[in-house]
This record gives sequence, structure tokens and C-alpha cells, in this order.
Amino acid sequence: MLLRIATPGKILELTCHGAAGEVTGSCHHLRCGQHQLLLDCGLFQGTREEEARNALPLPFDPAAIDAVILSHAHLDHCGRLPLLVRGGFRGPIYTHAVSIDLVRILLRDAAWLEAADVERENRRRAQRGKPPIRPLFEQSDVDAVMRQMRPLGFGGGEEILPGITVSLGRAGHILGAASVLLDLQEGGVSRRLLYSGDIGPDGAALIPDPDPPQAADVVLMESTYGDRDHRSREDTLDEIGRVLAEAWEDGGNLLVPSFAIGRTQEMLMLFAQNFERWNLGRWKIFLDSPMAIEATAVHERHAEQFHPRARAMLGTRRLHELLPNFHETPDTAQSIRLNSVHSGAIIIAGSGMCTGGRILHHLAHNLPRRRTDVMIIGYQSHGTLGRRLVDGAERVRIHGNDIPVNARIHTIGGLSAHAGQSELARWYGAIDGRPPVHLVHGEARGREGLAARLQTDYGVDAGLPAYGDTIHL
Repeated sequence: MLLRIATPGKILELTCHGAAGEVTGSCHHLRCGQHQLLLDCGLFQGTREEEARNALPLPFDPAAIDAVILSHAHLDHCGRLPLLVRGGFRGPIYTHAVSIDLVRILLRDAAWLEAADVERENRRRAQRGKPPIRPLFEQSDVDAVMRQMRPLGFGGGEEILPGITVSLGRAGHILGAASVLLDLQEGGVSRRLLYSGDIGPDGAALIPDPDPPQAADVVLMESTYGDRDHRSREDTLDEIGRVLAEAWEDGGNLLVPSFAIGRTQEMLMLFAQNFERWNLGRWKIFLDSPMAIEATAVHERHAEQFHPRARAMLGTRRLHELLPNFHETPDTAQSIRLNSVHSGAIIIAGSGMCTGGRILHHLAHNLPRRRTDVMIIGYQSHGTLGRRLVDGAERVRIHGNDIPVNARIHTIGGLSAHAGQSELARWYGAIDGRPPVHLVHGEARGREGLAARLQTDYGVDAGLPAYGDTIHL
């Protein structure tokens, strides 16, 4: 369904170039008169076929984009910014100050991984007499992105282009994550567009609850978990406690694939808050992710943005100082030494969907052992190794090797950084006037489930734009 509020001679339209019927590749192209801007510019993630889309030309002229508004620092929202800059974009990138610090870490790491992958591929191509390929983007592209970043705070409003004013509200997803309210003026026509970004749940350990949404004429809203609710927070804490107890009884290691930004810091705060309840003192806790270690330091520099309960517990201490048995392993040699630890270790490592990073090495060493437990604490996209483990695969391929899965796999659904169906519906319901809403950032089940809930609760027929669809404002 396309919303059409037509005004002859006026251009106010939004085209979805990602996260339309899927949960990655967020990128929405707004045209307001002579001005063009993007809401996010993220990577497609998942299968090889899905990730191959990142190498395709952008579906608009990067040089014609006047500005970008970035909702938060996750690759599916910011990962194509280097490609945008490489293509000729020279405008400002507006986002919260926390997100600027986190994007620097995230994109630098992504460029390093891209270079390493391309180097390996080019060695294989050279052996076959094929020409080399070029990385998707390089560190110089990341540096250019960072030079174009401009900080915005929560609340207030700033005119970033003539007739375009932006305000940020806390989205509750990760630290610095924002919902974006755009006041648009074009040829005497005024419209308020509210872009939810990724909405977080209420009651997180570290991240404040989402701000109530402001009034709007049109809403572009995420729907990742639009078809279901998560476990309650207390039930989730009980579930984690049971997994920890079972893993200790099994006598091996507990592997925790975790997103370096957001989920890792949430887990550390949960460990601190439940240290005695979960008998964590008997474990050794390792954070084996250079990016997560850096991201944790960024969180500590912006501790004023934490949930009030977390600020009260921390006081003047750093996050990991709340855990006396906590160890960071930034160096490769330290990570390799963990292979000799066969029991009593909780190893938190990226990537969160098991698509790369150090968790792959730990899975390769530990999955064949029946004493091993794996605790999945985040969303696993179709086609990822993490999803295959959740779906009960008996064997998986890691670094070209066939690995038997003898470990026990546990899925903790209640820790999601995305709101569940009821929270999403309440978020929309708090907007005055029941404005037209279009659902993005959700697979078919999520979007259709939330659309049905919004129809039941509010009598609203939600739009489900496909890739390339234009919403006329």
C-alpha cells in the first residue's frame, strides 16, 4: 500500500531502498522539494547472496544526497556509509554523539575484516589465474565518513536544511539509538515524518526505556518482532540462571555469541546485577572481542546515558569493575590461549550471529564436545551460522571444515534489543491521531503480525512497502 497525499508541483516522498520485507540494509531516501536525504544507509547481511547486494551500485546518485540522518550504530543501519562517501556524497551525517563514537569502532572493524577476506580471496584467485577483486570499502573511506559526522542531542530540534528540521528521541535499542522526527516544509505544505529506528524494550539493564513518540503525520516503523512478544524480564533472568547452572553441571565451557555493541554491555550489567543469584563467582568470564572491549570503553565514557538503575549501581566505577572474575582478551595470542581452557569459562565473543570473528574459532574447538553449552542471546537472521545452530543443525561448516554439533544450544529470546509486538503496538498507540504507518525492518511474519495487531487495536491499515516502493507524503 502506498500513501498518497498529493499536492501538484510539490515533491514530498520517501523511497525504501532496504529493510523492506527484511531486517537488514536499512536505507530510506527522502525527497523534500530540491533536497534529498537518507534515513540510514546500512549493509545487507545474512547469506552470501544477500551480502552480494552490497556490491551493487546504490539506487540513487550519492553526490545528489544533501545529508544523512543515522538512527544508530549497527552495521545494518550504517554499514554502507563508506560506499556512499566513495560514490561522491559530501554532505553531513547527523546522529547522536554516542553513535559517532560507536560507528568509528564498527566501521573500522568492518573495513579490517573486509580487507582480510579480500586478501584471502585474492590469493585463491591468483592460484586460478583470475584478476584480483577490490574490498567493498577501505579504511580511507571510513576516515572520510567520520569527517562528515555531526552530533545531535536528544530532544530539541535543528534545521539541517532549508525546510527540514530534525529532532531525536531515545529509541531504547542501544546506547545512542534514536527515533527521528522530521518536520518538512515544501511549497506551503507541512508534514511530520516519524522514523522509529529500532525500538528497544522497556526494562533493560543498561539502556533507558524508549521516549514516548511525538505527534506525526506519517510513521515509518520497525517490525522485527512484530509477530510475537518476548519472555518477561523476570522469566528471562530465571532462564539465564538455569542455563548457567546446567552449563556448570555439564562441566565444560559456555560460549556466548554476542553483538559487540549493545548486547555485550547489557550482558555485563546483567552479570553484575545477578552475580550472587547466578553463582557467577565460580566461573571465569572472558570478553574475547577487541571491538566489544572498545565499545565497552565508549559506553563507560557516556555513562550519563545509562538507565538510572545502572548509573546508581555503577557509581564512579567502570562497568567491568563490578565483576571480580572478568578478563578482557584483546590480543590474538590471549584469544588462542583460551583454546586450552576446557571447563569453567564463560567466553563472550563476536559476531552475534556467528558469521565471523573470534566466536567461530571457539565454536570450532568447542562444538564437538558434549560438555559444551552455547547460549544464543540475540536475533539470528536466516542463512547465518547462528540460525543453523538454533534450528538444530547436527553439523556445520566453519572455516571450510565440517564440525559436528555435540554441544547443547540454548536460546534466550527475552534479551532482544528490539521491542516485542505488544511494546511496538503501545509505542504506535501513544501517537496522537492514529497517523498512517508503514512497517519496515521486519521479515514477512513480523510485518504481517504487527499489521494485524495494529488493525485490531487501532483500526489502522499498515502499509508494507517492498524494496523500491515510494511513499508519497
